[in-house]
Amino acid sequence: LEMLTQSADAVVTMSETGRRRLLDDYRVEPRKIMLIPHGATVVADHFTRAVEKGRRPVILTWGLLGPGKGIEWGIEALRAMRKMRPQPRYIVAGQTHPRVLAKDDDSYRDSLMEQAEKLGVAHLVEFEPGYLSPERLRQLVREADVVLLPYDSREQLTSGVLSEAIASLTPVVATPFPHAAELLAAERSGLLVPHEDPTAIAEALTRLLTDPALAEGMATNSANLAPLLSWPLVSNQYRQLFDALLRQPSR
Repeated sequence: LEMLTQSADAVVTMSETGRRRLLDDYRVEPRKIMLIPHGATVVADHFTRAVEKGRRPVILTWGLLGPGKGIEWGIEALRAMRKMRPQPRYIVAGQTHPRVLAKDDDSYRDSLMEQAEKLGVAHLVEFEPGYLSPERLRQLVREADVVLLPYDSREQLTSGVLSEAIASLTPVVATPFPHAAELLAAERSGLLVPHEDPTAIAEALTRLLTDPALAEGMATNSANLAPLLSWPLVSNQYRQLFDALLRQPSR
């Protein structure tokens, strides 16, 4: 990476944590670094319509599945939420990561289903395996009251799922991986919980699902942040960067 950054005319990172690491760990020249956020599709009115549905609250996790996603902590958290009325639905959507599938088949998803059965919460968990079309993903996100990102990673610098959740104005519960700690702390668009802590996850989910004012406030905060993540704005930043590089004299 050091060799690549030395030869590059510009280095793009998607988070402030990434920028600091490029400066401190890889000694990249500050003038080379450009911070451009991960883009997302902004949905302006999701939260209002979701509240009006008056149905079982929906918790959503989506993306490529595999060890490290922390889904097991979300399932364990449901055990403490079984008495909630109406009972929540936890939707886990997305296909198994191709590398995980090639090595272990669907053993991770199978272990999650087995865990849900053992904990007595299988009726609260819904798996939607396979590729999610953009239309289906938009529908799932629109139905969600909370997006749960219980990732085990303490090093994940960027999460497209997190960006999409904020852009959809959906409150988030996430472990404090760098991108989540950065976005959620800055705009109060969700709640951070410790890694591998199902009790804290259950408490955070319950707060958001039973306190409409809290959830609405977070949706409002997300509405302030979402325009900065919109694809038109993000693509324009890349275009400006490319134009600036093309104007530079050849080396």
